[in-house]
Amino acid sequence: ELFEKTVSSENVFEGRVFTAKVLDVELPDGSPAKREIICHRGGATIVPVDAEGNVYLVKQFRIATGKVLLETPAGKIEEGEDPFECASRELTEETGLLANKISHLSAYYPTPGYSSEVINIYLAEDLVQTHPHRDEGEFLHIVKMPLEEAVAMVTSGAIEDSKTMLGLLLAK
Repeated sequence: ELFEKTVSSENVFEGRVFTAKVLDVELPDGSPAKREIICHRGGATIVPVDAEGNVYLVKQFRIATGKVLLETPAGKIEEGEDPFECASRELTEETGLLANKISHLSAYYPTPGYSSEVINIYLAEDLVQTHPHRDEGEFLHIVKMPLEEAVAMVTSGAIEDSKTMLGLLLAK
């Protein structure tokens, strides 16, 4: 009874990260409406926690916010890539860490009102330090801190990124 039926769909933008569409839909009561949506392959993030209870986060500038944010290592899922592979790849690329144990914590829709993006959240444990190999044009700093301190930063509002907030709370 709540389902909206798509009558037609028009791509209005196609980029390397997402496609924007305008949909003509039929509402549950039969009336017409328009929907603007973003189609996205999704992403994965990983919360690396070492044996001493420290978490490894990355600081990077996000142009959409105009701010430097503190985040868990993350990235977009490449065509045909599994979310687990994406999370593992991003962990090593951004921090140089390898995890001998990776557990899936959750998957969620960060903005379901207009985007199909799903972010999978993983926990990385039993860590081994190697060397980061970041993507070209990727600039970030690694920040190591106690998991408890990072969780306190979530509750105080100092950490503003949703995937990081949820990942840290689930890891705790």
